[in-house]
Amino acid sequence: MSYLTGGKFFVFCMLLEAAFIVIFARLADYGDSARPIQPKVSKVGHVYPSFQDVHVMIFIGFGFLMTFLKRYGYTAVGVNMLIGSFVIQWALIVRGLIRNKVLEGAKFHINVEEMLAADFASGTCLISFGAVLGKTSPLQLLIMALIEVALAQTNKHICEEILHAADAGESMYIHAFGAYFGLAAARVLYRKDAKECEKNGPVYNSDLFSMIGTIFLWMYWPSFNSGSFEGDEQHRAIINTYLSLTACTVVTFAFSGLLHKGKFEMVHVQNATLAGGVAVGTTAHMVLHPWGALLMGLAAGMLSTLGFHFIQPFLLKYLRIHDTCGVNNLHGMPGILAGVAGSIVAALASADVWGNSRFDVFPQMVPPANTTELESLNSNSVTNYTAGLGRSAGEQGAYQIAALGVTLAMAIGSGIFTGLVLKIPIFNEPQEHELFDDHHWWNVPSGIPGDKGETVVDSGEMKIFKKTEESNGMMAVRL
Repeated sequence: MSYLTGGKFFVFCMLLEAAFIVIFARLADYGDSARPIQPKVSKVGHVYPSFQDVHVMIFIGFGFLMTFLKRYGYTAVGVNMLIGSFVIQWALIVRGLIRNKVLEGAKFHINVEEMLAADFASGTCLISFGAVLGKTSPLQLLIMALIEVALAQTNKHICEEILHAADAGESMYIHAFGAYFGLAAARVLYRKDAKECEKNGPVYNSDLFSMIGTIFLWMYWPSFNSGSFEGDEQHRAIINTYLSLTACTVVTFAFSGLLHKGKFEMVHVQNATLAGGVAVGTTAHMVLHPWGALLMGLAAGMLSTLGFHFIQPFLLKYLRIHDTCGVNNLHGMPGILAGVAGSIVAALASADVWGNSRFDVFPQMVPPANTTELESLNSNSVTNYTAGLGRSAGEQGAYQIAALGVTLAMAIGSGIFTGLVLKIPIFNEPQEHELFDDHHWWNVPSGIPGDKGETVVDSGEMKIFKKTEESNGMMAVRL
């Protein structure tokens, strides 16, 4: 990184951090349960365990999952941490501005629930990061996050507050949005030299590091899908996600071995095994039934594995979309599957099977105000339901699919716009020799893998190799 590049990055980071501090000072305050004087009853004991699980997913899971590139591990983990920290602050501000009457003097409140939502917002940006991994500078990534958070939170607000669509694990609002935003930006940023770069690939050790991220994500995904809920909804979300992940893993290994003549492909195991958590996200808190959760995992594992084998090469060859991490296969298509499944399950929500739980999951199915139906419901229920819109199950299903359509349209449109912004020369688009290489963004010690997987001794700009008699490969020695 040159002094000019580093200077621009420094100025951008410091100006934004200063702006964040001013905004927090003027507009933010502790939530009611965190205030020192007359605090209200806190939910922190209930929510914090789920928040901490999601926090691990964001900073360890996503970070290490992207370390598969042989010369880009520092950036995968390090810039992942940078983006996560940046987005958390910005997301709290954006959510506060959207959801509170700030112009009328109100302040937005920060509590553990908002912290969890900010982590979710980070997940959206980190998914998009995966689509452009290795092809963008740190400054470009922060610009991308700055734009994406505002648009993703606007999309979520539209879908939740206007369409009233349910999305427990935010498979539409996080996974589908993040994937297709990133893919649209990647299409605009497409460059042939990235496609042909020898550094765009793994070595044995980098794939092992990537599996660390996979395992953490796999273990904690039930918390990701259930963290925003309580009671029976949370319990169903945990069970459904747990079962979907197990079925997805078995099917992924089965299809991976089938497609590669009995051998397993590491990229499938690193990614497709997680698709079950995405695919079941929208329906996680619904009455999906255990067999339905397993079926969702089966479909997700099959879809994701086939996506890596067939669809990703197709997108690169014919649409010129270079998807570094395969986010379409792990997040995009399973996110669409989740949205479609959510629409179907909502349309089938019956009183016989769901009971009053359908009103907890879909509040707008509650009868309208001043109706005998609402009075009867509340008189025969422990819960005092707030009046809804009286939607039928079919109507709710239609609104669910509408939310998916809005999400995809906003993601693709805003991704294209952001890609055009990132092409502005001032934002430090990497040169050809800087692609997929930590050396140009970090002080890297000796031992970084070479273009063909050999170990490199780095002495300034001089790379020294020595071929050993014991191996047909190249091994570096310190001279």
